[in-house]
Amino acid sequence: MRSRKTQASEDLDDIKKSLDFLSEEVTAIRLHQNNILDLVKEVKSLRLLNKEKDKRIAVLENQVADLEQFSKINDVIITGLRVKPCSYANTVAAPSTVGEPSVEVLDSTEKQVVCDCDTVEAWHPLPRRGKEDKPAIIMRFIKRKYKFALLKQGRLLKGSHVFINEHLTKKNADIARKARFLRKQATWTTDCKVFVKLNGAPEEAKILVVRDIA
Repeated sequence: MRSRKTQASEDLDDIKKSLDFLSEEVTAIRLHQNNILDLVKEVKSLRLLNKEKDKRIAVLENQVADLEQFSKINDVIITGLRVKPCSYANTVAAPSTVGEPSVEVLDSTEKQVVCDCDTVEAWHPLPRRGKEDKPAIIMRFIKRKYKFALLKQGRLLKGSHVFINEHLTKKNADIARKARFLRKQATWTTDCKVFVKLNGAPEEAKILVVRDIA
């Protein structure tokens, strides 16, 4: 029979082996924990970088949108007129004149506006969605002041189903369309920027420029 001293010594050895094993396991867990913490730090750093890149991308997208809108800054779109494009033969045979229209207006309205062709750089009809639809006409002026003069006269066409509007980009056109459904006193565009006048007393009413809308 083994002595109690021998039994205790063996038990102590077993305990030491168990402690050594647990120590190795704890060391391994700490290494894994450190690796996980390093990965978490890396993920946080990448998220910050992504946020910075998203901000830069947003700035660049706004700059591109502004440039696109600036390219249309002297344009207006006329809708509601019934027109017929001039034939190719007539266009070639006709003398070249700056500002001469490439379409023939087939109908007219009692409410007339005046436009000097010498102030027009170019104009042409856009493709129609359907055969019976009246094409929209894009007109580009040589200077912005001539565009504003025509837009001002466009108020005279109220009730005639003929509309003269600024040539907005798709983004700004969507903003203007959505802004009309907001609770506000008025919505309009000036210099291709969308403005809204909020509801409130005259002394409290605010006019805001809408750059984006959800």
